[in-house]
Amino acid sequence: MTEFSFACTGVRADRYAAGPTLVFRLRVTASGGARVHALALRCQIRIEPARRGYGPAEADGLKDLFGERSRWGSTLKPVQFAQVPAMVPGFTGETETDLVVPCTYDLDVAASRYLDALDDGEVPLLMLFSGTAFTGAGGFRVEPVPWDREASFRMPVTVWREMLEQHFPGCGWIRLPRATMDALLDYRSRHALPSWEATVRALLDDSATGRALPGDSATALPADPFAALTRSTGRTAP
Repeated sequence: MTEFSFACTGVRADRYAAGPTLVFRLRVTASGGARVHALALRCQIRIEPARRGYGPAEADGLKDLFGERSRWGSTLKPVQFAQVPAMVPGFTGETETDLVVPCTYDLDVAASRYLDALDDGEVPLLMLFSGTAFTGAGGFRVEPVPWDREASFRMPVTVWREMLEQHFPGCGWIRLPRATMDALLDYRSRHALPSWEATVRALLDDSATGRALPGDSATALPADPFAALTRSTGRTAP
């Protein structure tokens, strides 16, 4: 039976992808210089938060995921990042191939929330492999890729931020329920507001409590950001 080993040698942001995408470079080795006709892989990628340190600001950003730092001994568990397939063309002995991983900037997703909280450094990843190999020098044989094949990799945080800047330059992203989006659209149309940013700012101004943000006396924090929205449209956000 052919033994396979895997290593990740690098990662880059795909600047030509339609959405945020990372491309990991994989090195695949077949034992004994075996002839591999094709390799159908499945790769699960996990973030291992316990394998790096965190500054005070990062720790504050991770409270929603892991709680207070004093609890991290029991709460700092692996976070699912992606699960993707890959088809590796035929090779003999060793080859390199790209693993394409579509990503999301949805901050309701735990992996995106984790990555958004990091200021710098590296993201400790564990890549778990399985799949099917089609091998044989003088014939054709089908072999499984065992579930215990894995590779560790430390992805620079700068690569993640570069990928997001390509698609959301200087912006954040929020996912809202359909009823809330409909109510926002009604409010924007009713007040002839030119953009979604202007719509949100108008709502914040309408529901302001008068407590100004530090260093900006013209901006205030709302007690209920959607109070003005529901009063204006008559709809109730879920």
